[in-house]
Amino acid sequence: MSILTAPEAETTSDPNKLYIGPIELDVPVVLAPMAGITNTAFRRLCREYGAGLYVSEMITSRALVERTPESMRLIRHHESETTRSIQLYGVDPKTVREAVTMLVAEDRADHIDLNFGCPVAKVTRRGGGAALPWKRDLFRDIVEAAVAAAGDIPLTIKMRKGIDEDHLTYLEAAKAAQGAGVASIALHARTAAEFYSGTADWSAIAKLKETITDTPILGNGDIWSAEDAIRMVAETGADGVVVGRGCLGRPWLFGDLAAAFKGEKLKAMPSLGEVAVAFRRHAQLLTEFFDEEDKACRDIRKHVAWYFKGYPIGGETRAALAMSSSLQELDDLLGTLDPDVPYPGQEAEGPRGRAGSPKKPTLPYGWLDSRELQETDRADLTAAEEHHSGG
Repeated sequence: MSILTAPEAETTSDPNKLYIGPIELDVPVVLAPMAGITNTAFRRLCREYGAGLYVSEMITSRALVERTPESMRLIRHHESETTRSIQLYGVDPKTVREAVTMLVAEDRADHIDLNFGCPVAKVTRRGGGAALPWKRDLFRDIVEAAVAAAGDIPLTIKMRKGIDEDHLTYLEAAKAAQGAGVASIALHARTAAEFYSGTADWSAIAKLKETITDTPILGNGDIWSAEDAIRMVAETGADGVVVGRGCLGRPWLFGDLAAAFKGEKLKAMPSLGEVAVAFRRHAQLLTEFFDEEDKACRDIRKHVAWYFKGYPIGGETRAALAMSSSLQELDDLLGTLDPDVPYPGQEAEGPRGRAGSPKKPTLPYGWLDSRELQETDRADLTAAEEHHSGG
């Protein structure tokens, strides 16, 4: 793949290593869990380009305990995934403990992460996701139960700053998580109210790092390039970065990140032909994951705009790629592209994925009246465990 020289950038004092419990990462980079995205196929593809920790899409604890077919499929890892990382979502300490116990007892994971960052209204209106740390006793009970059940398996958490700027929870929650013995803490530097809009508040990551000094702190939010990652670490003192939307349609970003953290001034500049190869590889891996070519081709459709952002391939071709129902159809369409079309530069970079717009979070009635869990809150929590994008 073509490369260019990246701008000079400062690095951390030890940029090549990140320790999450006994797990040693050559570069301090984690793929953020994204529902419907970070399945085995996408994780394998990203791993082929770079290094780091690649986390599964979010899995509901209740569904896992009940062994639903979908949850059991989602926790499967390919044999090439040497560090098996699973993210769980749950609102009940007992259920979360049972889910973690199952993963450990059946040797299904080497790392487990808990999601407390989901801003989706269907979750927050029930007290889950980014709303949950507001109830500090519930948050503490869930994390303590999970850490205890995980045993020697490192247990980490990912969260947001809080519900909104008037109801921040991240510092108090981090202290509780640290006390429970988590192996690392990741902060998406936005509130639930911000969703994915605006600019991530990296100063919150710096404040968290100043507050929590003996547990690795990872920063998340607005990492669209390797230069962004290096700058985040330099500005905040974070021990590593969590990359989400920035890698959509750009699995080679993990190669950029690995090079940057090792002090190498390299950056991918894929030609249209190289993008087509990556896109086709992704479709093939999805076929293996779903064991169904038609379903894989339907799933790859949402990736078309991300992969070909900035490239002059025409609206008709884009639409046709998003309607293909077989690998042969994809091959025929990709074969019509000029592989020598060069990297379009800035047009192919920057934000991707839906940002949404700031909005008042939807919460259970009376949720903000008390920092402790009330009996009236429990009915809402029971309905909170649905599978939604988190983070």
